[in-house]
Amino acid sequence: MNKDIDPDISSDRPFLVTADDGICRCWWGARHPDYRHYHDHEWGHPTSDDHRLFEKICLEGFQSGLSWLTILRKRENFREAFDGFDFTRIAAYDDDPVVDRLLGNAGIVRHRGKIKATLHNARRALELVEAYGSLAAYLWQWEPPGREPDLGSAPAHSPLPSSTRTSRALSADLKARGWMFVGPTTAYALMQATGMVNDHLEGCASFAPVEALRAGFVRPAPGRLLRNRFWSGPTNRATADQCGGSSRPSMQRQASRRVPAVPRLPGKVSRGRAGKSG
Repeated sequence: MNKDIDPDISSDRPFLVTADDGICRCWWGARHPDYRHYHDHEWGHPTSDDHRLFEKICLEGFQSGLSWLTILRKRENFREAFDGFDFTRIAAYDDDPVVDRLLGNAGIVRHRGKIKATLHNARRALELVEAYGSLAAYLWQWEPPGREPDLGSAPAHSPLPSSTRTSRALSADLKARGWMFVGPTTAYALMQATGMVNDHLEGCASFAPVEALRAGFVRPAPGRLLRNRFWSGPTNRATADQCGGSSRPSMQRQASRRVPAVPRLPGKVSRGRAGKSG
């Protein structure tokens, strides 16, 4: 999430704003109607829907360098252009003709690299489904145990980080698997948007409801991971160390196991040839 609305730092509560509808929100979600709806009904709500998760990864990548408001206002156009972000269908696209056609679509962000990355990442998403049973099962393993300090470029007065140890490790793992436009900032924005962290501020009307949603959310479990012997992402000891240690007891137990050698996935690149950052 690009929090591109500046807070009123002269206020005694600069990061909380009560709008004309009487609802107290995080500063970035109070001013535009599009932001209000997204803030109140979507941001931070946990989901295990693979298509929605892939959509969020892609749109966070498209947002890089732009206002999130621009992406929200084009989101329905993106959904139409990319078959509802059904990555099984996207993975079957014939790249060059589709990229050329989408570059002519004024309803989306016409950036050749980001469009090509969406097609490329769809194929990488299929590999994660093969390894873990679902994209959700892979991503939710990266849920941190609690708040983490900012390791990015958030302003000193900001109450929210722009990247963390976990988002850096998630970004590195995705890049090692061949994903593009998944830098640490994009990875953290994904974690915020999908409820892997609750970054609504205390005092915001959405803070408690999102906490309740997270408490009742059933985390997806890997369905094929151990049987197929794929690298287990954050449950791998080296990657867990990048995150400052295992984030959950289940991870700690898995990290203590001997992880089999990693079979090479189609299109997978080495860790030293990571994709672009978002």
